[in-house]
Amino acid sequence: MLIRCETTADVAPIRAVQAAAFAPMAAPGGPVVEADLVDALRACDAWLPALSFVAAGRDGEVVGHVVCSRAHVDGTPVLGLGPLGVHPSVQRQGVGHALMHAVLGAADALGEPLVVLLGHADYYPRFGFGPAEGYGIVPPVAEWGPHFQVRPLTAYHSSIRGAFVYAEPFNEL
Repeated sequence: MLIRCETTADVAPIRAVQAAAFAPMAAPGGPVVEADLVDALRACDAWLPALSFVAAGRDGEVVGHVVCSRAHVDGTPVLGLGPLGVHPSVQRQGVGHALMHAVLGAADALGEPLVVLLGHADYYPRFGFGPAEGYGIVPPVAEWGPHFQVRPLTAYHSSIRGAFVYAEPFNEL
């Protein structure tokens, strides 16, 4: 497996991976919002191409994808992570793990202060994520509670506190 930045040739395969990864959670016959979300993020000013990674399998096929987009905490630029999708045929084989390490390492190298996500409270702590409330960061939806998590990076400083705002396409979900 190779983790690399997304290219223009990866757009359709990324959409297919996200659709396959999240299809079990979609309403029967309904759209897979994560696949649409990636397309919408790519078309907005919050898109950060240096933080959109694919996992390519042995034959070069895209089997996973993760992206961070520009978000804000009380006006301070931070990152919103997601979606992270892995094709069902290779789930539980370390693809998601590798993608997370790649995107977090790249975000840190770019001098970003922190990454925020809404995700499984038992999965993301292994990557250093913890409840956002412990950092004084308020989720857009109060009910997200323990699933709304923060990963501080090297450039983090404790003055980053307040209401979190995702990139606009997240508001259209």
